[in-house]
This record gives sequence, structure tokens and C-alpha cells, in this order.
Amino acid sequence: MPSKQPITLGIDPGTAILGYGVIAGSQQPELVDVGVLETSNDLPMPERLLRLHAGLQELFGHFRPDALAIEQLFFARNVTTAIAVGQARGVALLAAAQAGVPVSEYSPSEVKHAVVGYGKADKQQIQEMVRLLLNLRAAPQPDDAADALAVALCHVQTIPFASRVAGGGD
Repeated sequence: MPSKQPITLGIDPGTAILGYGVIAGSQQPELVDVGVLETSNDLPMPERLLRLHAGLQELFGHFRPDALAIEQLFFARNVTTAIAVGQARGVALLAAAQAGVPVSEYSPSEVKHAVVGYGKADKQQIQEMVRLLLNLRAAPQPDDAADALAVALCHVQTIPFASRVAGGGD
């Protein structure tokens, strides 16, 4: 009986739009699902976080991922946005812990480097490489969903290398 392909859930955190991407396999990853969880700006933040948590729990229950790959918090100028993204990250980390799923975190430049080969790649370059790596007809939309797939791809491309390094290499 063939072994089960590992399932990776990638998350691009945000409170208004949280992108997610689910891929199977590591050698030649395949798209399983991609999308976004959205909340309305009209809702109080606790309610928005509760809705994100419920949506994430549903994703964990449905796909039963072997790993969660999530983008690390990065902010340059807008502290308010960084705080909101941090809250969404916290909800995602909580949902992963509740599901017993290990978490790997990657900086934006690590994701870009792993997917495009260049740590300062732009959005269009990332989207095109996601499309090519997953053999898609078009880049996933919106950007948050494509970014989540890029994080998942970063994970499956990084983990074999990290395992070799941790195990002493070849």
C-alpha cells in the first residue's frame, strides 16, 4: 500500500483576509485547495478572531494536515496592521496546537528565496512560480491565497534540507 502524501497547510495571516493553501506531497507537490477566510471590518476584533479560528478549525478538521507553514510577522511602517496580523497569526498557531499539528515559520524573504530563488522577488514573480510549481493554468487569486501557497511550497522545499542538516547530512 503506498504511503500517504504529506499534507501541508500554508497560511498568509491577516484579520480581514487570511489566505490558505493546501498542498500534497513534497517531491512534486499538488494543489489540494486554496482560498481565503474573510472577516468584515464592521465586526469587533474579538468576533473577527473567533470567526477566523472557527474557519481554521474547519480547515484542520477537513484536510488533517501534517504540517502548518506560516509566514512570520513582518512590518515596516504600519504598526496597526502588524498588530492585526499578529493577532491572526496567534489564532492560527492556537488552531494548529489544538489540532496537534507541528508549525514551521518562515520570513517573507525565506519564502521568496525558496519559491523564486531570489529573496526580494515581487508579487508577480511569486505568483508565476507558484503557478508553475503546481502546474496551474493561472495564478491563484487573490494575492493572499497565492502567498499562502508560496509559504506551503517553501515548507516542502525547506524541510528535506533541514532534516539532512539536523541529521548530520550525507
